[in-house]
Amino acid sequence: MADVSHDTTPAPRQVDTSQMKVSDEVAIQITEMNKWFGTFHVLRDINLTVYNGERIVICGPSGSGKSTLIRCINRLEEHQAGQIVVDGIELTSDLKNIDKIRSEVGMVFQHFNLFPHLTILENCTLAPLWVRKTPKKEAEATAMHFLEKVKIPEQAHKYPGQLSGGQQQRVAIARSLCMKPRIMLFDEPTSALDPEMIKEVLDTMIELAEEGMTMLCVTHEMGFARQVANRVIFMDQGQIVEQNEPEEFFNNPQSDRTKLFLSQILGH
Repeated sequence: MADVSHDTTPAPRQVDTSQMKVSDEVAIQITEMNKWFGTFHVLRDINLTVYNGERIVICGPSGSGKSTLIRCINRLEEHQAGQIVVDGIELTSDLKNIDKIRSEVGMVFQHFNLFPHLTILENCTLAPLWVRKTPKKEAEATAMHFLEKVKIPEQAHKYPGQLSGGQQQRVAIARSLCMKPRIMLFDEPTSALDPEMIKEVLDTMIELAEEGMTMLCVTHEMGFARQVANRVIFMDQGQIVEQNEPEEFFNNPQSDRTKLFLSQILGH
């Protein structure tokens, strides 16, 4: 279970959201989506529209279905009812469509999922080489560009085990960016990190947001939600209970369940 007491960590750097434009084009459309694990109804009647350039933070207690929801968006989990359309393509069991969507949707996990036997550079070039058939020289140049972007180009020839947790997570973000995705999904990207490493990962995510990346982020980092999100979604028991822009969400929660969650996580 994720540690929810992260408000003791250093605040991420200030961010100017005025430049972050949200388009009226739909990036993800989820309609009446349901998912079961056996007899356990993990997601119930999920309806969600995400626009290009939107930054959405999904929060809620452990077991509320947050991670399952974003894992359904790139078919790491299969939904059993309803509809998910990503970038105009419906997610069904059609493998071609799944591959197409996965090449446009980057995912960063709680545990970095880097290949320990490959260097950082090799981790970052693997998917472009195999999936996009990018020439090696070009893939390596792209990888170095994104390693510079996450501020660790000097680690390119090291192995994951030689890096700190915060550095490994920044590699994981760079690796996703090497596929030049249109949408990024983050599944509790800081919850496995020591407090002093959380800020460096959040700062990397803030830079992505400033460049207009469409982002869905499951996190307990409420400082990040306040600064970067244009919508905060609260989930409980497999349902979207409440959603609002951050100011309203934090200062004027409507549901008793949201109020209880916020009082636990913010300590007031």
